Amino acid sequence: MEKPMRIGALISGGGTNLQAIIDACSTGAIGGRMVFVGSDNPLAGGLERARKAGIPHFTVDYSSILSAMRQGVGPPPPADFDLAQTLSRQKLFPKSATAETLERHFTGRAIAEARLLVAMAPYPFDLLVLAGFMRNLSPYFIDRVNIEAGRPRIMNIHPALLPAFPGVDGYGDTFRYGCKVGGCTVHFIDYGEDSGPIIGQRAFAILPEDTEESIRKKGLALEWELYPECIRLYAEERLELVPTTWTLDGGRQVRRVLVRQRRAAF
Repeated sequence: MEKPMRIGALISGGGTNLQAIIDACSTGAIGGRMVFVGSDNPLAGGLERARKAGIPHFTVDYSSILSAMRQGVGPPPPADFDLAQTLSRQKLFPKSATAETLERHFTGRAIAEARLLVAMAPYPFDLLVLAGFMRNLSPYFIDRVNIEAGRPRIMNIHPALLPAFPGVDGYGDTFRYGCKVGGCTVHFIDYGEDSGPIIGQRAFAILPEDTEESIRKKGLALEWELYPECIRLYAEERLELVPTTWTLDGGRQVRRVLVRQRRAAF
C-alpha cells in the first residue's frame, strides 16, 4: 500500500498485543497507523493504552446488551440481520445445537455487533486486528467487514499452535495436555472458532521445570514479535490466499484455504 495502512483493533483486556502493534507502527516497523481501538469491556486496560497513544477509542458493552436481551428488555435485532443466512454460514455450533440456542446466541451477537459497526464507522480501516478480543465474531459482523472477495480484513492471534487447542485457554490447554512444544498462531478470521487460514506461527520448547505461568510468559514474548510481523506482511500486500484440495485415502476430499507469503519486491 502506498499510504500507511489504517489499522483498527478490538480488545477485551490489558492490551499487551495492542501495545506491541502501537509500538511497531510508531517505529515504522509496520507501515501503518492505528485509527481506533474498540472494546466489549468498559474496564479493559488496553483502552488506557489507546488514550496515552492518542488513538480514538470506544466501548460497546456486550455484557449489558446480552443481559438486557436475556431479560426480554433488550433492543430488537438490526433490520439487516437475516437469521437463516447467518445459521447457514456459522461453524461455531454443532448440528446438534437446538434452534432456540442458535437463535438466542446469534440474535444477541447481531445486536451487539451492529452497535460495534456503528462505533467503528467514523474510522475507515484497511485491517481489523483482534488483540485479545474475547468474543467470537458472527457471520453478520464478518460479512460486513470482509467486503471484497478473496481479501480478508480481520486478523487474530491465538495462544496455541493451531489447529491444536482452539478456544479461550490455549496455553493452559497446551500445558495440561503435556505437550513438549507450545506456541502461538496468527490467522485470518472465518466463521468457525480459531479455524481461519494460518498466516504465521512461532514455537517454544516446554521444559520439565516449566509451569503454566512460565509458558504463558514464553508465549506472550513470541506473540509480541509475531503479530506485528504478520501485520507488516499484510501492509506490504505479501499475503495471498490459496484454495487447496487434498484427496485422502478412500477418495474423500479435504478443502482448505492456505496463506502463501509472496516475496518482497526489489
